Amino acid sequence: MPSKVSLPPDLVVEKKAARTAPPPMYKVLLLNDDYTPMEFVVIVLQKFFGKGQEDAMRIMLQVHHEGKGVCGVYPHDIAASRIGQVAQFARASQHPLQCVMEPVDE
Repeated sequence: MPSKVSLPPDLVVEKKAARTAPPPMYKVLLLNDDYTPMEFVVIVLQKFFGKGQEDAMRIMLQVHHEGKGVCGVYPHDIAASRIGQVAQFARASQHPLQCVMEPVDE
């Protein structure tokens, strides 16, 4: 009769690779209005989205001419955080700038 071997309860015999789906991504958009100065929009893009002068100007002009512009693509929590930061900064500066998110089409 073979003797029984006791194994420690935390022994891992086989480890399978965890397969987690990437989080859903969201586009953060600035919306055009007739009151927020273009210079303020450029500041927002640089301060909260890390855009350089050239990218910030391009996105600001897209917002101005097309009604909205994409600031970046982020997971939900980061997108929501950026939107909150922009809203707080805009209100503190007495501008009606709107920032929203929408799901990325896959």
